[in-house]
Amino acid sequence: MMNKSKIFVGRKISAGVVQGEALVTKQGISFFGGVDPSSGIVTEKGHELEGKSISRKILVFPQGKGSTVGSYALYRMKKQGTAPLAMINAECETIVAVGAIISEIPCVDKIDITQIKNGQKIKVNASAGKVIIE
Repeated sequence: MMNKSKIFVGRKISAGVVQGEALVTKQGISFFGGVDPSSGIVTEKGHELEGKSISRKILVFPQGKGSTVGSYALYRMKKQGTAPLAMINAECETIVAVGAIISEIPCVDKIDITQIKNGQKIKVNASAGKVIIE
């Protein structure tokens, strides 16, 4: 049986290579106030991922939102072991970019996130700007 991997090429935001399970949302995420940094659980009321953990997942979302403190919330999550393995965005804005870089979380944007489904096994080679769906 042939390997049917899909490869998407985007833009490197923060380097690194990881593999993991996709957690996908069509909604923006606020890391400050919308995610509990000590658990990695999305706490924002009414959010598509409310009650779900982003820890150790490949977090796929359109873009970040909210306060610039979100960058430091991501850093705190990385230090506590509750951060996502990697982040894939349609359009990475400054808050997520700075958070990914200072936390050394691989991050790629300019990806058609509608092609990624919850639970898919994904390899993120952010150093090359690539996302591979296994």
